[in-house]
Amino acid sequence: MTDPVEEPQDTTSEDSAGDTPAEPEAPSEPTVEDQLAERTNDLQRLAAEYKNYRARAEREREAARAAGAEKVLASLLTVLDDLGRAEQHGELTGGFKAVADALQNAVKSHKLEAFGEEGDAFDPNRYDAVFHAGESADVQTTTVAQVMARGYLVGDKVLRAAVVGVVDPASAPAEAPAEADASPAEASEDD
Repeated sequence: MTDPVEEPQDTTSEDSAGDTPAEPEAPSEPTVEDQLAERTNDLQRLAAEYKNYRARAEREREAARAAGAEKVLASLLTVLDDLGRAEQHGELTGGFKAVADALQNAVKSHKLEAFGEEGDAFDPNRYDAVFHAGESADVQTTTVAQVMARGYLVGDKVLRAAVVGVVDPASAPAEAPAEADASPAEASEDD
């Protein structure tokens, strides 16, 4: 007789409910209040970013507009110089004067202002001095003596500096040395 062969037993099919280790607990889901607070913070952050973007875009748009206007005004400066010379020589009459006045009013509407008159106090930020006309007792500070080309401002920004000659205030005359201040060599010669 043959021995019965034992078949291996499947140990996996056994009920081992109590033998398995417990799985770690899943983190608890955020509450509705936590989710609401998180979404509110996200929306507030996004709204602030958008507000900053709009403000920055508006500043950049205004700066580009101003730069464009300044470029156009700068291109008209030579025309304004020619009109000024024509007026000085009495050649600005009739219909030509009307056109010149209309052009000057148009550039003034864009805040372009001319500056640089004889007698103005010299400001190196607004004037280019190309020569020095000496000294004068009539002035208290360095003063514009002659204007070769007027300067132009747009608001507070100098679009073109005025080209001028300047005069300085007269320096105090040098005092003659007193006899008491005579040098020792002169004093020994007198003896």
